[in-house]
Amino acid sequence: MYKDSIAFPNLHILLPHVGKQFAIGSFTIAFYGCVIALGMVVAFAFIMKEVKRLGYKQEDYMDIFLWGLFFGVVGARLYYVAFSWDLYKDDLLSIFNLRAGGLAIYGGILGGALTVFLVCLVKKMKFLQVADVVIFGVLIGQIFGRWGNFFNREVFGGYTNNLLAMRLPMDSIRTQDDVTAEMMMHIKNIDGVACIQVHPTFLYESLWNLGVLVFLLWFRKRHKHFDGEIFALYLCLYGIGRYWIEAIRTDQLKIPGTQIPVSQLLAACLIAGSVIWLWWGNYRKLWKAKEPSESVEK
Repeated sequence: MYKDSIAFPNLHILLPHVGKQFAIGSFTIAFYGCVIALGMVVAFAFIMKEVKRLGYKQEDYMDIFLWGLFFGVVGARLYYVAFSWDLYKDDLLSIFNLRAGGLAIYGGILGGALTVFLVCLVKKMKFLQVADVVIFGVLIGQIFGRWGNFFNREVFGGYTNNLLAMRLPMDSIRTQDDVTAEMMMHIKNIDGVACIQVHPTFLYESLWNLGVLVFLLWFRKRHKHFDGEIFALYLCLYGIGRYWIEAIRTDQLKIPGTQIPVSQLLAACLIAGSVIWLWWGNYRKLWKAKEPSESVEK
């Protein structure tokens, strides 16, 4: 077992050398950033293809993507820093060190959604119509982004010995604060390297998001009834996955003064809100569809 290895023992998989960064001359580049950048490129390519399919103006969506991306990252960072203030209060410059990780997706969604809404106001575009397109880019970015957590050895859950259990050298994880007492009880010394065994929650979420993406791609062509429906389905389905995955993570961001995980609470609120939204949108569509026939009968 090497100090930079990652193993999935119950799958008999050992990745002996998984680096966190690579160097070009004297400049180091984090794999975390590379994975996120790749996700952005794939997300942009998909959005442009979807916009062309729907017959919308690609120039408008290019502006929306760039502005939404920038302020989405800002929102993701501010959300994380706000609920992890103790990590940054003594070194404010570290707030700008994104290469070390620390982006919260719900902050990104809030920041990006607000920005897209404002851009739509300026361009006189329908926000919900736009949201149904760009949310696919968000999902794609999330799927890729979680693999950035893999390289950083972060965003994992408590101890497990299930089929997908992941084994990490203690010295390689991002912060020792994420190590629980239960993990320490099951710590293993392999070839002189102390290792913990955990839930790979980054993998759970990536696979969940992939499933949501496949479902929404199928749904958008066959069953969409109103603008905003795809966006609402995303909030509901992602929220369901995030709620249960957040429950087993050891790096939860808590509401100050409580033991309540803020992202789990937000997920629950968004699930409830999106279910009401979906019900109302479909009910209104059904009511409007019946209205002409009812007036004819009268």
